Amino acid sequence: MSGRRGGGLPAAGSWRPGPVGSEQTCGSPGEGLRGWLTAADRLNLIRVMPAPGSGRRDPRERTDLNAADTENTRQRSFDAIVVGGGLIGLSIAFALDRRGVGTAVLEAGQRVGRSASWVAAGMLAPVGELDFGEPALLEINLASSDLYPDFVASVEAAAGREVSYRRLGGLHVALDRDEAEALRRVLELQLRLGLNSEWLGPSDCRRIEPGLSSGLNGAVMAEGDGMVDPRALTSALALALERRGVPVLTSAEVTELEISGDRAAGVRLSDGSRLAAGTVIAAGGAETGRAAWLPRAIRPPIRPVKGQVLELRGEAAAPVCERMLASERCYIVPRPDGRLVIGATVEEMGYDVSVTAGGIHELLRESYRVLPDIAELEFLGATAGLRPGTPDNLPVVGPSATAGLVMATGHYRNGILLAPITASTVADMVEHGAEPGQTPEGPMAAATPSRFAGATA
Repeated sequence: MSGRRGGGLPAAGSWRPGPVGSEQTCGSPGEGLRGWLTAADRLNLIRVMPAPGSGRRDPRERTDLNAADTENTRQRSFDAIVVGGGLIGLSIAFALDRRGVGTAVLEAGQRVGRSASWVAAGMLAPVGELDFGEPALLEINLASSDLYPDFVASVEAAAGREVSYRRLGGLHVALDRDEAEALRRVLELQLRLGLNSEWLGPSDCRRIEPGLSSGLNGAVMAEGDGMVDPRALTSALALALERRGVPVLTSAEVTELEISGDRAAGVRLSDGSRLAAGTVIAAGGAETGRAAWLPRAIRPPIRPVKGQVLELRGEAAAPVCERMLASERCYIVPRPDGRLVIGATVEEMGYDVSVTAGGIHELLRESYRVLPDIAELEFLGATAGLRPGTPDNLPVVGPSATAGLVMATGHYRNGILLAPITASTVADMVEHGAEPGQTPEGPMAAATPSRFAGATA
C-alpha cells in the first residue's frame, strides 16, 4: 500500500536505488568471508543480538568463533568496510553482499544494534509524520516506504524468521479542539501533496480502535503508515549476514582512517590491527558527530538528540490497540506478542542516555490520555537512546570529499524507515564508483554530504 494518492510526487531520477535484496554482481566477492583474524589478533569475537524478549539466545546465532573458524580468519582486505553495526550499517552490508561486494561490518559495542536501533519503536510513518517545510524529507521517506515490503521479504528469506512488519495505517489523534485544528492543517497539506489520508470523527476512530479515549476530538488516518519491530529486524539482518558469511565484528573500535594517496584505503582498530578496503562507509549514527577517526574537515555536523521510550505488556490475544497511534506528545506502537512501545521524548542533552523519572512520567501521562487501557498493562521497563540529528533534519548519505569514504548517517527520527533507501543508495554508489562529493540523483539528492561543506561537528 503506497502513501501516495493519484499522481503523487515527481518520479525519482536516474540514480533511483534498486531493490535492496536484488542479486547483482560487482567484481569478486573476495575470499574467506566467513572468517576474520587469527587468535593472535585478539579480535576474534563475532556476536549477534539475541532475539528480543527473554535473555535466551537463538541457537542459530553464534556468540564466539570456534577453533575451526579461527584457522580461516586471515582476511584483512575487503571491497567495503561498514563502520557501525546498527540497522543502517547492517542494511548496507546486506545490500552490498547481495550485489557480490566483499563486505565486513565493524561495531565498537559488544553487540550489534544496541544503540538507536534498540530503542526505536519502529514507526514507518512517511505520511503521518509529515511536517511543514520538509518536502525533500517527505520525498525520501515515501521512496523508502515503497521499498520496505521487498526489503523485509529479502531479509526474512535470508534469515528464516519474521520481523513483525505490518502496514495497517497509522491513526494520528487530536485530544482537544486546539490539537484538532492543528491536525486538520496537516491534513490539508497532506491532501495538497496527493497523499492518502482522511479525517475520522470520534465514533469512527473508536470503531477501528475501541480503546481510544472517550474525549477524543478526531484523528487523521494515514493509510500508508506502518510499523516494524526494529530489534527483530536488526537481529534478522545480523543472522542473515552470518548465514551468508559476512563478517560482523563487535568490540572493534575504529581509531583511524587509513589514507593511501588521496583516498581512503581502510581503517586501523584500537588494538593496532589494520583492515584494508576499497570503500569505507561511516554508519555510526549519533557517534559520527564525535568520531575521532573521521577527519574533522569532512566530519558531518551530527548532534545527539536523546529519546526515552518505555515498554508495556498486555495479552497478545486481546491487544489494547491494533495499529500505531500518535498524538502531539507521544506515539504508541503495538507488537504482535502483546507488548506496547511508547515514545518518545526529544531532548538536547548531549550524549547522556540516562532514563529519568520525568521522562517516564511524561510518556505514561500522555499515552494514558490517548489509550486509557494502558493503565492495566505490565510495566516492562524504559530505556533511552540517541538520534543522529542534522541542522536540516535530512540524513547525510553519499560520498564525502575524500575518495573512498561514504557517509550514511544523520537519519534523526527516521532511521528505521530510511534503512532500505539508504542501503540501496550506498550500494549503488559503491558498485558504480561514485566520485568524491558526487550528489546522487533522485530523492536522496537532498541528503548529499556536500551540502555541509565547511561545516563540521
